[in-house]
Amino acid sequence: MPLALLALAVGAFGIGTTEFVIMGLLPEIAADYGVSIPTAGLLVTGYALGVVAGAPLLTVLGTKVSRKRMLMLLMGLFVIGNLVSAAAPSFGLMLTGRVVASLAHGAFFGIGSVVAAELVAPDRKAGAIATMFTGLTVANIVGVPLGTFIGQAVGWRTTFAIVATLGVIGLLGIAKLVPAMPRPEGARLRGELGAFRNPQVLLAMAMTVLGFGGVFAAITYIAPMMTEVAGYSDGAVTWLLVLFGVGMFLGNLIGGRYADRALMPLLYVTLAGLAAVLALFTVLAEDKILAAIAILLIGALGFATVPPLQKRVLDQAHGAPTLASAVNIGAFNLGNALAAWLGGLVIAGGFGYTSPNWVGALLAAAALGLAFWSAALERRAPATAPAEASVTAAPAAVHH
Repeated sequence: MPLALLALAVGAFGIGTTEFVIMGLLPEIAADYGVSIPTAGLLVTGYALGVVAGAPLLTVLGTKVSRKRMLMLLMGLFVIGNLVSAAAPSFGLMLTGRVVASLAHGAFFGIGSVVAAELVAPDRKAGAIATMFTGLTVANIVGVPLGTFIGQAVGWRTTFAIVATLGVIGLLGIAKLVPAMPRPEGARLRGELGAFRNPQVLLAMAMTVLGFGGVFAAITYIAPMMTEVAGYSDGAVTWLLVLFGVGMFLGNLIGGRYADRALMPLLYVTLAGLAAVLALFTVLAEDKILAAIAILLIGALGFATVPPLQKRVLDQAHGAPTLASAVNIGAFNLGNALAAWLGGLVIAGGFGYTSPNWVGALLAAAALGLAFWSAALERRAPATAPAEASVTAAPAAVHH
């Protein structure tokens, strides 16, 4: 794998850390600003909505410059957002910093996926995408618990200053290691928008929303589920989330390895497995050991869908993949927000802390149904894409 993928992975590590570390630091931030925990929770909601909005917006603006330069600009925006968060004298300014940092998130992963795929041969694209996303999964194993520990021991502002430093390292790495990639000839906003006329692109995004939404229906409420139902202590929740991160890391490796060989069969297996484990988690949550195993499997099966779904969007958005790729990153966050809301509804309805698992299982099962539908449509469609595929694959061979 090219060293340029390491620079992308470092950027992904910083982004993953800042996205999730906030959850472990909410009490400290709320206390410092004198706001309630639910109000501090707007720092999570605001970030997610910023990702959804920023992915298409900044990618559209980025059609005017080269992909390498756009990645550098996005990392610069990420650094500024985290520095604002670290120094914010008021909660409103802290929230502003979070939103600024989140705007870079979707576009970075969307454009980064395209760049990663162009750095390698056509039969290694999913593996290259997975290598970049390794930074995000490692963030959940190392960056989030370490950032939480530093924030609690030294102060949460230090954590965000360190994350900003990671962004600077990622920016310098991109500047040094990512080769110059001129804006593709003929790349225009109209062409990028045209990719959304392809039903397969929309189906892949819908699978992203539902499939990964299934994961977050359960994980959003993992703390009360594990303390109130499984009987874990409050302190054990951090390590259970690390276990979830380990599952994400393993799933990302599996998804990257097999998506290039058998993309749709991989989606069938992972989505079916995810739906089954989430349904069983309703019962398994009552046992500490089985609950821990289920959390590991949810992370693995959920994140094993990321490389194949991202590659499917790239494959189907012939010749104009950048905007579609970025919007698909926003779709992950849209699924997270939707699933968290639905999970909260069933808990509020009195169905118990394990009820979001059923929501997650149904979402994953719906994504599986869409996968079968997508494959059926593809089998019936006329084979008109080979010529296009050969054209879009050519740059990959040049950069390899």
